[in-house]
Amino acid sequence: MRFKINRRKFITLSGTAAGALMITPQLFAKNHHRPVRFGVITDSHYADRDDGGTRFYRGVLDKIRESINVFNKEKVDFVIHLGDFKDEDLNKNSEDTLSYLKTIEAEYAKYKGPRFHCLGNHDVDSITKQQFLAHVENTGIAKDKSFYSFDNQDHHFVVLDANFDKNDKDHFFKEGADFQDVNIPESQLKWLKKDLKKTKLPTIVFCHHPLFEYNKGEYVLHVSNRLAVREILEKSGKVNAVIHGHVHEETFKEINGIHYITQLGMVDHEGLENNSFAIVEFDGATLALNGYKRTASKKITV
Repeated sequence: MRFKINRRKFITLSGTAAGALMITPQLFAKNHHRPVRFGVITDSHYADRDDGGTRFYRGVLDKIRESINVFNKEKVDFVIHLGDFKDEDLNKNSEDTLSYLKTIEAEYAKYKGPRFHCLGNHDVDSITKQQFLAHVENTGIAKDKSFYSFDNQDHHFVVLDANFDKNDKDHFFKEGADFQDVNIPESQLKWLKKDLKKTKLPTIVFCHHPLFEYNKGEYVLHVSNRLAVREILEKSGKVNAVIHGHVHEETFKEINGIHYITQLGMVDHEGLENNSFAIVEFDGATLALNGYKRTASKKITV
């Protein structure tokens, strides 16, 4: 089966190679690193439940199988899921929810290389953060770590967890947490500052919730203390881009030299023809995002 890269939508600020999102930070313009290629999936929301609105929960298994087949064929260096890996059914039974998590993790585990998760709000609905982490693998990362970093092909990657309330308590929505009260605690901010200080490598950050203002209708979808997080990223001088899920829309913003990207949700719309995932190539000077099916490929030079 051939997979078609969707090139419907492009953002073009200057001439670049077709089908690529080109980001060229001045800091690394003369310091190209060995390219790294990684697969990106977000908002799969798998559960054994009836379709609702644009979300086709059961159909996600076929979609994730297709994406993993592509990632294996393309031999990407790693894959990352940006959150809302699984969902729950209307009964909100923790054992059933865990079974959905185990089912989709088994499909994700068919990728023949390192794999990682970034926690989303639906990952802590009727199961706790600790239960989620105990049943997934983040390659080379301790089971109890919801935020962490790793290096691959001379690049640095940071995974953040914003599933905390304003009092630094873990979100657990079955007990009444507010999904709009989204925060990165002070302890995580201190860790982030130290982590970025230690690395000398060009860096990409992953966070399920946007680190820029993002409202959809009456809903607030961004991190509450996003300005404090962005200040750390900017002062480090090492962060090229931040890639998000959560909003189920494609957006691109540049703020103080850092590029913020959101991706489409895999769960939305029925059938493999409506699948959504991407392969990103990054060399420290340029970043190329190649979208599959509904996901657009973009090209930008700055």
